Amino acid sequence: MKNYRRLLIALLLSLSATAFSAGETPLNTNVIASGLGVPWGMALMPDNTLLVTERQGRVSLLDLSNHQIKKISGLPKIKVAGQGGLFDVALSPHYKTDSWIYFSYVKDIDGQGATTLARAKLSEHALVDWQDLLITKSTSSKNVHFGGRIVFDNDNHIFLSVGERGVRSNAQNLLMHAGSILRLNLDGSIPKDNPFVHHDNALAEIWSYGHRNPQGLFFNQKTEKLWETEHGPRGGDEINIIKAGKNYGWPIISHGKEYWGPLAVGEGTERDDIEPPIKVYIPSIGTSNIIQYSGNAFPVWKNNLFVGALKSQHLNRIVIDENNQASDEFRHFSSVQARIRNIIESPEGWLYLATDQGEILLIKP
Repeated sequence: MKNYRRLLIALLLSLSATAFSAGETPLNTNVIASGLGVPWGMALMPDNTLLVTERQGRVSLLDLSNHQIKKISGLPKIKVAGQGGLFDVALSPHYKTDSWIYFSYVKDIDGQGATTLARAKLSEHALVDWQDLLITKSTSSKNVHFGGRIVFDNDNHIFLSVGERGVRSNAQNLLMHAGSILRLNLDGSIPKDNPFVHHDNALAEIWSYGHRNPQGLFFNQKTEKLWETEHGPRGGDEINIIKAGKNYGWPIISHGKEYWGPLAVGEGTERDDIEPPIKVYIPSIGTSNIIQYSGNAFPVWKNNLFVGALKSQHLNRIVIDENNQASDEFRHFSSVQARIRNIIESPEGWLYLATDQGEILLIKP
């Protein structure tokens, strides 16, 4: 059945390739791995391998030369339930010298789950020196809205997204990490210039707040803009540029409706003291991770945003104008017929897609 699906996807992609050629450059799209559960995070290693985390609580190493998969041991106990489990993976900005690999996952705290940031080193096919850097104050009996994306800036900081854990009021409570984007030093300590460091009624790790379920983060090293995607309720998925100390509105304002009826959430769609989104999706597409393309393999895509779509099962491409506003949108790879969970760009400008069907796809010229 798995081989049949791979052949079917290959056929569908080949039939749709002309509809998604990058300018005059035809695409070569291949399924390079399958059977991975839900591959949530991907990190390209220096030795031509791809480190892949699976939400079910597994880590694999995919050899990009022969597509062989090897399992990695050494993970801690992970609470796998509902939307929770093992999430993102990212190499330290100084990986060649410090060897640290960063992870996010759900830690069991007295039967409830907390989004947790950790790091470890890879020795042969095992993780060693595991360190929990931050067990966030985000516990909830609900197994939804964990966030879990991690990225780095240019100044040795790491950002972690944390969902509001299914409790709406959490997103406006600055004494909780839930519903926030957090900013830490690489060792897990708190940067002295974080916006709430000197506030008695706020946690010092918080960089921004008012988020529902932030599923995507991307830091553009050239523009130093931090991009974020998050799920709305019934409608109202958002793309935001994250700024220090800003409130992004949930659940005070939203472009979405209540699940139980055609009623707006909150008091409207905008307010002067709340940061507006760059783009809103109505209906929701189920946003996952986001990147801003910077490669040379497909010049026509330069500076376009790419967002994986879970609910509507496609790769979303957004053209951004000089004011960082969305000027056009395109929807690609619906023929894959799978929830696109993650997207990363390689140094060559190629794209790697991970789907909830347990597949990794490679897109290159």
